[in-house]
Amino acid sequence: MLYLVATPIGHLDDISLRALETLRSVDVIAAEDTRKTGRLLAHFEISGNQIPFHEHNERQAVERIVGLLKAGQSVAIVTNAGTPGISDPGYTAVRRAIEEELPVTMIPGPTGLVMALVLSGLPLHSFTYRGFPPRKTGARRRFLAVDAASSHTLVFYESPYRLAAFLADALAVYGDRPAALANDLTKLYEKVERGTLSELLAGVEGQTLKGEFMVVIGGARLAPVE
Repeated sequence: MLYLVATPIGHLDDISLRALETLRSVDVIAAEDTRKTGRLLAHFEISGNQIPFHEHNERQAVERIVGLLKAGQSVAIVTNAGTPGISDPGYTAVRRAIEEELPVTMIPGPTGLVMALVLSGLPLHSFTYRGFPPRKTGARRRFLAVDAASSHTLVFYESPYRLAAFLADALAVYGDRPAALANDLTKLYEKVERGTLSELLAGVEGQTLKGEFMVVIGGARLAPVE
């Protein structure tokens, strides 16, 4: 069986009992970063046989995982934080397991985008997850423009080094919509800032930022924040 195991996005107590049971029982743990996963395993006193599984070796690692599954071994895929396959390796392994008619399941758990969406205060009934935008302004604005007329709440991930540039481009493409920035969710310094895109941009310009950010932006027909 192939297991995709969600792990904490910050607070270690968020790991589920099923996740711990699975990590203890599988033959192999395929980890995005074996050092980080090693610390997680050590914290819960789990001794697991790890192999690397990340974006730079994904194709070869998937074939290795398929080979292990065909040999009757069980494999758990974990990423550095959150749910495998959500802006992290995992999708390719699921597709290959399905193609080979191998059993695959998931141990659900923490996902940063859902927490950011709920805490944003923006509509939850319909949203579009867009992941990480392109790094360069031209490509990023074209990427954003795809959803310019969408009424769905939009969710993005962004690096602290490009956050200000992203907000500036979002403001140029979407206008001054209501939005929220989420950072360090579940951690000691968890923070969610809410306001318009221009207000959030003013708050981060010139600042030294750390940690991955989630940006939630209201849809095209959402009334502006007053």
